[in-house]
Amino acid sequence: MFGRPMVQTISKPLTLSEFLKLPETEPASEYIDGQIIQKPMPQGEHSVIQGELIIAINAVVKPQKVARAFPELRCIFGGRAIVPDVAVFTWDRIPRKENGGVANVFEAAPDWIIEILSPDQSATKVTQKILHGLNFETEMGWLIDPDDRTLLVYRPQQQREICDRSAQQLPVPSFAGELRLTVGELFGWLLE
Repeated sequence: MFGRPMVQTISKPLTLSEFLKLPETEPASEYIDGQIIQKPMPQGEHSVIQGELIIAINAVVKPQKVARAFPELRCIFGGRAIVPDVAVFTWDRIPRKENGGVANVFEAAPDWIIEILSPDQSATKVTQKILHGLNFETEMGWLIDPDDRTLLVYRPQQQREICDRSAQQLPVPSFAGELRLTVGELFGWLLE
């Protein structure tokens, strides 16, 4: 059935290392509190926002080697393996191979987690992933709700902030300070 994440129940709880040995799924599966949860298949609004955000963020942070935004990147930390819609890592925290290329395995929390709510997806479960990151090294989390044209901003030990006015400038992490984006611009991508 579309829209509902698959939760795999196993008689004996699976460990994180056992989960990481399983074949990849499409869409990606996450390991949270001993459960395997398959992410919903991205739909139109989700895909547009994800694609445009990655381009906008990388245009600002990548040329100066400040940070880099990755789509659907598995991040393993704090006993979980999550796959944020967009994971942004500062340049010095990107795992590298010996030749300097980007590594395949990221065993760290992103500096910035961006999640885009899909139809029938639990906002609570997505928020829990963001809050998990904030307990580690994540500086900021965004939860984007295309239906409500709202963005929630999460920071460690601070109240969440609601961004829902068209002209409102979106808060960004300190390392991405040059990124200027309003609520109207973000959701305007859906009209292009």
